[in-house]
Amino acid sequence: MRTVAVVGASLAGLSAARSLRKQGYDGELVVIGDETHRPYDRPPLSKEFLTGTLDEADLALETDGEDLAARWLLGTRATGLDRNRRAVRLADGREVRADGLVIATGAAARTLPGCEGLAGVHVLRTLDDARALREDLARGGRLVVIGGGFIGAEVASTAYGLGLDVTVIEAAPTPLAGPLGAEMGTIVSGLHTDHGVRLLCGVGVKGLSGESRVEAVLLEDGRSIPAGTVVVGVGARPCVDWLEGSGVELGNGVKCGADGRTSLAGVVAVGDCANWYDPRAGAHRRVEHWTGAQERPGVAIAALLAHGAVEPGVPRPPYFWSDQYGVKIQFAGHAAGADSVTIEEGAADDRDVLAVYRRAGRPVAVLGMNQPRQFTRWRKQLAASTS
Repeated sequence: MRTVAVVGASLAGLSAARSLRKQGYDGELVVIGDETHRPYDRPPLSKEFLTGTLDEADLALETDGEDLAARWLLGTRATGLDRNRRAVRLADGREVRADGLVIATGAAARTLPGCEGLAGVHVLRTLDDARALREDLARGGRLVVIGGGFIGAEVASTAYGLGLDVTVIEAAPTPLAGPLGAEMGTIVSGLHTDHGVRLLCGVGVKGLSGESRVEAVLLEDGRSIPAGTVVVGVGARPCVDWLEGSGVELGNGVKCGADGRTSLAGVVAVGDCANWYDPRAGAHRRVEHWTGAQERPGVAIAALLAHGAVEPGVPRPPYFWSDQYGVKIQFAGHAAGADSVTIEEGAADDRDVLAVYRRAGRPVAVLGMNQPRQFTRWRKQLAASTS
C-alpha cells in the first residue's frame, strides 16, 4: 500500500494512525475529520470540562512532539466512497484516493424532534457541544436531563455539583437496565436520589415548550417540568450514511469480521461505528467505549496490512467506567448474557459494591462501585475465563 486514508480523527482514528506507523507502514497517511479540532479526549466533556477543572489543552490526545507524518484534512466531512476508484469524496468537493481505508467516523448524538432552534437545548458528543453546554450551566437554574444513561447521569452529577436544580427523565422503568441489568441499574441510578436529584422513570417526553428559549419539558402523562436548560441524552447513531451504495456492508454500523475487516478488500472499520463480530457471542456487537476505540485499531491495522489471513484472537471483554457523585463505577463484560447477579463485596445501600454476573455459574460480567482493587482482580478473571 502506498496510501492509507483514515476517515475519522477522534480516538479510534488516531489509534489507527498510530498503529499504522507502529506496525511499520511508511507510506502516505491521510487523516480526515469533520471537526476542526485535533483529536481530543471525550470522557471529560461530561465531567471535568463542564466544571472548568480541565481546559481544552488538557483534552489533547496527541503527545508533545508526536509526529505521525500524516496529512490532516480537518473540518471537512466524508460524503461518499467510490470503491472502483478507491476514492473518498469530501463535502468541500475534494477527494482522497487510497489503497487502504480505515473507517472511524464514530457516532452522532440522537436529537429530540421538534426542538431545532430552541435555545437552551443541548446534546453532548463533541467539544463544541460541551462548550455550549458549559456556558448554559454557568447560568444556573433548572436543568432537565432527558435520558438516564451514563452520559445523562454524568451531566446530572456535574450539574448537581455546580449547584443547579436537576431532574432526570428516563422513559424505561429502570435507568441503565440495558448495560447493567434491572437490579444493578436500580442500585447505580439510586445515586441520583441519594443526592436530591429528581429521577422520573417510566414516562416519555412529549415535547418541549418555550418561544425562543426552552421553558419546560412536557411529559406524556401530562406533567410539565420547568427547565432553563435541557440536555438530551438518548443514545447515539453510527455515522455511516456516507457509505450507502459503496459496497461496504452496513447493519447497526459497519459490519466487520472479528479482525475489523469489512466486506470490501482493503477496508477496515474501528470505533463507535464498527459492528465487529464477537466470537464469544457468535454475533456482531457494536461497542461504544473508550477502551475499544483505543485497543481494537491495532488488530484492524494488522489485518489491513497483512497479505494473508490474520488470527485476531479473542478480544478482551468490553470495559467502561463512569464517575457520578464522587463514585467510581466500572463495568466489564456483557450483562445481557447473565442469568444471575450476586453482590460479592460491599453493600448496595452504601453504593459500594462489587457484583458478579454469571451464566450457568460462569462469570460473564463484573460491576464495581468504589471497588477498584476487587474490580481489577475480577476483570482479569473474566478475561481469562472468556478467552
